[in-house]
Amino acid sequence: MSATSWEKQKDNTFVFKMSQPIPSYLIALAVGDIVSADVGPRSRVWAEPCLIEAAKKEYDGVIEEFLTVGEKLFGPYVWGRYDILFMPPSFPFGGMENPCLTFVTPCLLAGDRSLVDVIIHEISHSWFGNLVTNATWGEFWLNEGFTMYAQRRISTEVYGSAYTCLEAATGRALLRQHMDNTGEDHPLNKLRVVIEPGVNPDDTYNETPYEKGYCFVSYLAHLVGDQNKFDAFLQAYVNQFKFQSITADDTLGFFLEYFPELKEKGVESIPGFEFDRWLNTPGWPPYLPDLSPGEQLMKPADELAELWAADSLNMEAIEAVDITAWRTYQLVYFLDQVLQKSPLPEGNVERLSNMYPKISKALNAELRLRWCQIVLKNNLEAEYSKVKDFLHSQVRPWAALCTLLVHVQFITHQYPQVLLCRAALHLSIHPSTHPSTHPPVCTDSGGCPDPGAGPCT
Repeated sequence: MSATSWEKQKDNTFVFKMSQPIPSYLIALAVGDIVSADVGPRSRVWAEPCLIEAAKKEYDGVIEEFLTVGEKLFGPYVWGRYDILFMPPSFPFGGMENPCLTFVTPCLLAGDRSLVDVIIHEISHSWFGNLVTNATWGEFWLNEGFTMYAQRRISTEVYGSAYTCLEAATGRALLRQHMDNTGEDHPLNKLRVVIEPGVNPDDTYNETPYEKGYCFVSYLAHLVGDQNKFDAFLQAYVNQFKFQSITADDTLGFFLEYFPELKEKGVESIPGFEFDRWLNTPGWPPYLPDLSPGEQLMKPADELAELWAADSLNMEAIEAVDITAWRTYQLVYFLDQVLQKSPLPEGNVERLSNMYPKISKALNAELRLRWCQIVLKNNLEAEYSKVKDFLHSQVRPWAALCTLLVHVQFITHQYPQVLLCRAALHLSIHPSTHPSTHPPVCTDSGGCPDPGAGPCT
């Protein structure tokens, strides 16, 4: 359970205690055959016996490093322990930041530590979300926007600005894709969403509070103009509102109080960047943080994607690019560019698959997801089995892949609907996976073609 302490009594009775006040959505319990292993002075991993060795190997030593950097930036970690519970494959989220015990997807067990940095996001919630919480789901960005900013501050300290900017560029691309799908003027693309009849609060869980929220927090940092001063503000903000649920007005009011010189300048009303516009107007962020430090990693990936999209492959140039040292998000960025350029000329994806088994045979879930999307968008039937295997093994990719199969952005003259339907029917695995699929995923992937429904119309 998400609690500061627990003890086992007789007759398999367990008693838990949470000594800190928390919002009700962070109360979580898990029941099963679960064992644990220490991975740090205040951390252990929990999992089913078949996963515990892999979990220990993957996370031994790394959690403490992230926690230590977080404390340096944002103040004391007040929750005591930071444990991780690896959930069954049906768990439909990357992670859930329950205090003291984060629940995570087994997708993070890549076997090579290539996804351990994902846990930085959940650790960042220890200050933003768990300690200072949005009062309503209509201002979810107060949790996620600040957490994305905190995640990237920790990442910059640990991995450097180039890698962090590359990861942020991937997030920006997801925001662009989301707004293209929904339309920029969709009311859910505001930071302050009005939860009224007909609006499902679950729908606020999208890229906008995360990435547009991150852009707004970055804009506040830009107004301050000094990273150390803004870091100090974040510590003061956490200390001011810890163990409270607050609104955006509380946050921005405290910001202007903390920086009276900015209030005197009227920064809340700068034309085009008004705080009211940020909160209440849907659409693309008025301000985008500078990601140019990531260009040294993005440029080679962009150039390689261009080579693979050419009608005539320049294999000499392709073979001159060594991707063996590329880290996860550089590979993810490369695959996103390939996906954007797909469908590629005939035969190119097959050759790409053979050239890069590091990608096409990866165990890393982020790479597997994007490779499966490329397989589907290019109608590469020879590798449909990899898509089937991925969907059988993990529930998280269901919504993303089903969106690819049916969403209008891919149903164009370049990629006719019959091709999508043929791919969807070929992936006749829905009946076998449906009983173990989490309800939100069933809802999100409701557009997936039913293999027994007959031809698409």
